[in-house]
Amino acid sequence: MSIDTNQHLNKKKLVYQQGWISILINGLLFASKYWVGIITGSVALMADAWHSLSDSLTSLIVIFGAKISSKPPDKEHPFGHGRAELIASIIIGVILGLVGFEFAKESISKLVNKEGVEYGMGAVWVTAISIIVNELLAQYAFLIGRKTGNPSLKADGWHHRSDALSSIIILVGIFFANYFWWIDGVLGFIVSLLLFRAAYDIIKEGTNPLLGEIPDKELLANLNRIATESSGMDTHLHHVHVHRYGEHVELTMHIKLPKETTLENAHAIADNIEMEILNRLHIDATIHMEPQ
Repeated sequence: MSIDTNQHLNKKKLVYQQGWISILINGLLFASKYWVGIITGSVALMADAWHSLSDSLTSLIVIFGAKISSKPPDKEHPFGHGRAELIASIIIGVILGLVGFEFAKESISKLVNKEGVEYGMGAVWVTAISIIVNELLAQYAFLIGRKTGNPSLKADGWHHRSDALSSIIILVGIFFANYFWWIDGVLGFIVSLLLFRAAYDIIKEGTNPLLGEIPDKELLANLNRIATESSGMDTHLHHVHVHRYGEHVELTMHIKLPKETTLENAHAIADNIEMEILNRLHIDATIHMEPQ
């Protein structure tokens, strides 16, 4: 097994580890917040509990996608099964959106009926612990993201941090609950907006690859560097199309070679570039050759 393959497997293991830790801890935070929310009748705490659960759901999508995408292609799915992750993320995003809508309705109902809430010390402790734990999870996600170069972990870290910020808002509201009867309804509505944002982000991340995306600048720079190093010349790389199927990525692109290049040499150059792209970026490339 090559060094690159070992490194890829180690990075994958770290991503799995971060995902399962996130699922476990956020699941516990969800249960504790929701329990205190039911006891106190606080719509804000119950909505914040679902905001915590959204982190577990996104981590579950990452793990689910990695497992499904590891299934080999078959007759009915020649490009593999990676897009099952995208379908799952869209479904989860819709569910979170509906949950946010229900909490928004309940928050408005509390405001209309002028219903207040007495939180108690249990709510204070659960919320304070949630702030600390979510910030630690954010730092952990950022650390693993730097080690693996996985951009989704950076997004996951900011998601954890947004949970910490929403819990800070709840904690501040708890201390003012005795002075303002409407505080729980307002906080519940604010957190429902955060749920809408989480739902939007999840659905967007699921639909964009299905609709098709332009390759990012970093990928284009890497492809240009590999093509130049492998061929020993400027190949005028263009017409780059990326098709993502979970972890499996297909790429097509055009290169330009000198007119005097024989078909045999041109094919060898393209093969070499494709192999280097696969080894370095783990992307299956197909190259079309054109005369300069």
